[in-house]
Amino acid sequence: MGHDHSHGNGVQHRSRLVVVLGLALTVLVVEAVAAWITGSLALLADAGHMLGDAFGVAMALAAISVAQVGGRPGSRRSFGYHRTEVLAAALNGLILLALSIWVAVSAVQRFGAAPKIDGGFMMAAGIVGLVINTIGIRLLRAGAKESLNVRGAYLEVVGDALGSVAVIAAAILITTMGWYLADPIASLLIAAMIVPRAVSLLRDVAEVLLESTPKDVDLEELRAHMRAMDGVKDVHDLHVWTITSGMPVMSAHVVVEDSVTHMGQAEVVLERLRCCLADHFDVEHSTFQIEPAGHFDKEQHLHH
Repeated sequence: MGHDHSHGNGVQHRSRLVVVLGLALTVLVVEAVAAWITGSLALLADAGHMLGDAFGVAMALAAISVAQVGGRPGSRRSFGYHRTEVLAAALNGLILLALSIWVAVSAVQRFGAAPKIDGGFMMAAGIVGLVINTIGIRLLRAGAKESLNVRGAYLEVVGDALGSVAVIAAAILITTMGWYLADPIASLLIAAMIVPRAVSLLRDVAEVLLESTPKDVDLEELRAHMRAMDGVKDVHDLHVWTITSGMPVMSAHVVVEDSVTHMGQAEVVLERLRCCLADHFDVEHSTFQIEPAGHFDKEQHLHH
């Protein structure tokens, strides 16, 4: 028996993502212009990072729209297009990794001859970026707990804020000490901050695509809860996985007690199981195969 429900895929955060996209593009333009004027690689690196982030937020918005418009189940895609969010997050993570490599290579090339940079203008651009990124962090903080793509966008904005801090610190060193190597060093720091976030995002995507058990679901505890239900004798072939963020699903074969002899009693058992999973484990999309005792032995060849 299957149960349908509406899943949060980031739709409720669309307006905030649109605002953050506008903020990211604003910072991108400011830092790109400032990098061209000052010659700062750190600003250029952060602008490149912002370009990746803007693309990531745009993909998140596109994925949300596709999931909302084409998310209804069909004959070929029984879960609709909900996994477009996961595919968008994967592409986002790969882009971030590519950006970090480019920034690192460019920074190393500058160690031999660091150019002179206008530290004052560089600092002003960094402060503007920090202020705007702080606004983005506040807008996405709540949604980061509910959607994989919103979480990706949130982590990117946090990284951007840290990148702005690195730009400001480098600008201070250049202005006060004339130490121009601070610029490529700040660039390497920005690259180093991008990599862990990209790897974390790709790891989460891999967990979804591998249909791993969600981190917040203890499979053995879930099995014990199901076995404790009146009318349930045993549970096997238990699987819990995630279609997309906020959409866990479960399937299981449920062996019922000998006292369950007709459909009315089976329906009572199913309702108990459904309520148990929805209330205790936040798994509302569940599918159960009801079996009489001894049926498992007849399908042993399927479990090898």
